[in-house]
Amino acid sequence: MSAVSVVRATDLATADADLVARWCDELALVTAETGRITRVYLSPEHARVNEVVAGWMRDAGLRTWQDAAGNLHGRADGTAPDAPVLLLGSHLDTVVDAGRYDGVVGVLMAIRTVARLTADGALPVALEVVAFSDEEGTRFGKALLGSSAVAGVWDASWWDLEDGDGVTLRQAFTDFGLDPERVGDAAVDPSTLVGYLEAHIEQGPYLEQADQALGVVTSIASARRFSVEAVGEARHAGGTPYERRHDALLAAAEAALAVERICRAAHHVGTVGTMTVEPGAVNVVPGTARFSVDLRGEFDEGRDRVWDELTKAFTLIGERRGVTVTPTEVHRAPAVFCAPRLMDAVRAGIESTGETDPMMLFSRAGHDAMSLGLVTDVAMLFLRNPDGISHHPDEFVSVGDIALGLDALAVAVGRVAAA
Repeated sequence: MSAVSVVRATDLATADADLVARWCDELALVTAETGRITRVYLSPEHARVNEVVAGWMRDAGLRTWQDAAGNLHGRADGTAPDAPVLLLGSHLDTVVDAGRYDGVVGVLMAIRTVARLTADGALPVALEVVAFSDEEGTRFGKALLGSSAVAGVWDASWWDLEDGDGVTLRQAFTDFGLDPERVGDAAVDPSTLVGYLEAHIEQGPYLEQADQALGVVTSIASARRFSVEAVGEARHAGGTPYERRHDALLAAAEAALAVERICRAAHHVGTVGTMTVEPGAVNVVPGTARFSVDLRGEFDEGRDRVWDELTKAFTLIGERRGVTVTPTEVHRAPAVFCAPRLMDAVRAGIESTGETDPMMLFSRAGHDAMSLGLVTDVAMLFLRNPDGISHHPDEFVSVGDIALGLDALAVAVGRVAAA
């Protein structure tokens, strides 16, 4: 049995973990629909959750502000006015019908960690908690908008993105009370940073399988996303023989199966998460089908080789069925490798809880650390999530594991601050 399963967190961490769990429950009530957790970018729920969490930050002694992209910040200054800054955080936005811990628990753990470490005075570094506003990309289809603004890599082409109601990102900024022309003000100065640490639930089953509460993230998935359109011919379902059909839906379905087959063989992760059909009538052979492909791997080169295999498969499927299959890339993120010095700090934090051989994990899920990794060193602490389920109401992390995570994060931050 893993040592971490029999040690006990400090009393302070246990009390703070109870508070964090209670806060997670409270934020679950800031939803768009009763009984469903849905908080998307630049929505009334986004505004409300920033307000609530800002109050908790202030109670912890942090100075708070909302930046030009809608991210929430809380800062504890260092011993000197020009002290370097260690960023801590995660995100507060969610997918539709989400669980209550994804992103949120990392923000709340960061708040309590800063309160704990600054209770007796300032540290040699300033500690800044960032609650990112749009990691998931649920509303506008583009992930990491909030952390991209903080990293200073905002792309002007994003202003034309639209949500499901046809509202552009630019209009949503204005409606939220933000000035699109000032989004650059959200960017941090990389020269002031010593790094970024993020605590997050593991969105997979590997810690549970190893009977460990906490893990050290080594890297974050290399990802590409595509919108694929299959165009055939819509014809009468009863009057068109099979040999004359150009069924776009069947081509798309076969392509989806090819994604699973090729990715499994190559030890990558590929998912077809959406599919729509036109004209969508029971008695019409589908003329158009559109579907998404989410492709992830540990390394960029392997991910790209797999995509080349997929495009060849899509072409062959289309040729055989008389359907044109056209993919369009909508998102690309390179693999991000955690900094050894920060990983060592996280590892030391976990070892301080009694775990003698912390698990090292590649994150197949994306995180805000991917954006921050463009401008500073990053590292992540994973917390056990029973069954690995996430993006679902059943996701969970125990109070006991949160307490161990708080102790580990405090030690990690302390080591970085003292370096």
